Amino acid sequence: MDKELTAPLIVTRGLVTFPGCPTTIEAIRIPTLASIELSKEYDNSILVVSQINPSTDEPGLEDFYYVGTFCRVISVTELKEYTRVRIDPKYRIKIKSVSKGPDGKSLLANYVELSDVLGDRIEEEALIRSIIQELEQMADLLDTLPKSFINQLSKGVSSVQLSNLLAHNMPLTIKAKQEILETLNINSRLELLLKAINQEKEVREVDKLITEKMHKSTEKTQREYILREKLKAIRSELGEDEDADDSESKILERLENNPYPEEIKAKVKSELKRYQMMPQASLESSIIKNYIDTLMNLPWFESTVDNDDLKNARKILDEDHYGLEKVKDRLIEYLAVKKMTGNLKAPILCLYGAPGVGKTSLGRSVARALNRKFHRIALGGISDEAEIRGHRRTYVGAMPGRIIAGMRRVGVNNPVFLLDEVDKLANSYKGDPASALLEVLDPEQNVKFNDNYVEEAFDLSNVLFIATANNIENVPGPLRDRLELIEVNSYTVIEKLHIAKDHLIKKQVNLAGLKESQIKFDDKAILAIIYNYTREAGVRELERKIASICRKVVVELLNDEKVKKVNITEKKVKELLGIEIFNEDKREKKDQVGVVTGLAYTQYGGSILPIEVTNYVGKGRLVLTGSLGDVMKESATIALDYVRANAKKYKIDDEIFEKNDIHIHFPEGAIPKDGPSAGVAITTALISSLTNRKVKADVAMTGEVSLRGNAIAIGGLREKSLAALRSGIKTIIVPKDNTPQVNELPSEVKEQMNIVFMTCVDDALEVALRG
Repeated sequence: MDKELTAPLIVTRGLVTFPGCPTTIEAIRIPTLASIELSKEYDNSILVVSQINPSTDEPGLEDFYYVGTFCRVISVTELKEYTRVRIDPKYRIKIKSVSKGPDGKSLLANYVELSDVLGDRIEEEALIRSIIQELEQMADLLDTLPKSFINQLSKGVSSVQLSNLLAHNMPLTIKAKQEILETLNINSRLELLLKAINQEKEVREVDKLITEKMHKSTEKTQREYILREKLKAIRSELGEDEDADDSESKILERLENNPYPEEIKAKVKSELKRYQMMPQASLESSIIKNYIDTLMNLPWFESTVDNDDLKNARKILDEDHYGLEKVKDRLIEYLAVKKMTGNLKAPILCLYGAPGVGKTSLGRSVARALNRKFHRIALGGISDEAEIRGHRRTYVGAMPGRIIAGMRRVGVNNPVFLLDEVDKLANSYKGDPASALLEVLDPEQNVKFNDNYVEEAFDLSNVLFIATANNIENVPGPLRDRLELIEVNSYTVIEKLHIAKDHLIKKQVNLAGLKESQIKFDDKAILAIIYNYTREAGVRELERKIASICRKVVVELLNDEKVKKVNITEKKVKELLGIEIFNEDKREKKDQVGVVTGLAYTQYGGSILPIEVTNYVGKGRLVLTGSLGDVMKESATIALDYVRANAKKYKIDDEIFEKNDIHIHFPEGAIPKDGPSAGVAITTALISSLTNRKVKADVAMTGEVSLRGNAIAIGGLREKSLAALRSGIKTIIVPKDNTPQVNELPSEVKEQMNIVFMTCVDDALEVALRG
């Protein structure tokens, strides 16, 4: 062994290099590229070792073998996706230590050269002869080896060259090649190679036997097919071919007796001919049969007769849903236009709103009103375009997309299709399902919808599509452009009370196996559940709580036979549901300095948003906490800049901005928050903190603020005002530009709260601040 030397090091994945065997490396990883660059400073010298587990992306010091080769870099070619490096391994080496290169990315290693150890000469010759004989008997193996290797063998090579060349070119595992590389004794190395050749020989013999068996099996299948054809001919002569060919004859009979489109008839007949030529046990035969079944069972001509009675439609909508008058009016308008024009070439309806407000059930009610079949397609989380358009028949296990599969399931060509959660569509390397939906939802294109599996145009123009979404902003622009948006608003407390009495309680009483005579809810009990055990825009959680009460009542009735009826009162609710989950504690009870109640709108409805501001001796920094988005951070900056610019107006010392840090915090820091509508509330909290004036605890506000202190209109006012009402707020301050929205607020909001309009921040300060 020689003294220790230093050179750049690269770790290869799935490659072991051998001296005298030039090879090419495709370099992608940053340390590899950096070491190749560093090799220029070491006379193009580089050390190459293999990593133990090829699946490791970033190998550590314990993840690669320490025996490798010393190589010269012959050429480096930079391509688009990787760098191709041609290297010439010279001799074996052993790594002694590894360190980072001067650039911090490359690897440097101290190494020593490993020399080959010669064994007994006679034994060496015998091993070489055995290896050559084995190779000559394995012509198929020689055919797979590179011609350059065969040429070198024919010219004659030394035992060292033979062992390196064979190890480099033989189809061996990384572990086996590394073992040969680490073996310095030539004879031992040749023994390992001879053993590997014999193993390969055995594998190839087994493979040959398997191939022969498959060939015999194929011949048997072919023979069975010929015999079946002969049997079919014999049955035909005996007049029995009706029974023998029952399925094919029935398919042809259906084709002739029903008004299938001509192209479908031609396609089915063509596929039937192919099917008859195929062995019944073959995979292709079952694929063709499934395809024929799909074509035959699609509703090319079947449809239901619509009930165009608008009064009946309104009656059904009112039966199934309380409130939602605007939504019902729009649905009736949609059905009226359909009745008048006789077609559905109108924008696709999209019902959007918070979870649990009845979007899906509205779609089901429309189907019931029209006397149409209903089918729901859940689109949440779909990231594969094939889910919409289907798979091509070339793939094993191919099937139609969800649209065609739904049409086959309902069995008519004019159902109501509910595309649920279109805002939850995802895209991936498998395609963009939202883009695939563009053809489905465009009345000009869906007359000839092409599913990859069906391969024939299918008419979707008679289908009534209704989409639903929680957050309309998440629906891609081109898709949103094809939708007519109808907002399904959050329910008020009164609406929830009626929904519970008219729908939820009856449903859950029946599901629990109770009779109406065994349980009775009073209004105060329902209100107690709404106020103290739920916080939602819809009624899903309310329904779950009612279901929980019904189950507990069942247990009570079964445990005590004397109890015949249970009255659910406010006290009984607390006894059955336990400690109250929600109360008004989130709202401040006392007037405080620097604490303002804002109003927020989320996809789950409205909520109140406490804002806290404090200042302390520092360096004039603005600290923002509470998991804020960029827009909300900008609102805080605008609010502070407005206050600084108008410090004299509000009697604030200018030095406080230079010598004090200002901290703005939004509680519930784990919940992300964003949007501009807290601008006025932040400004009010800043002025309160800097002037030491208290903010009224029963006042909430919402509105975007400008650098001039103007209050700008905001969205989601209905949900925000309902959240304020639930939380016991007495006064809300809103921008004057929101007057049209205020006029449409629920009556209980306008009756139970004082709504104050503002044009600028000063209007809000006048109402919200004490003193």
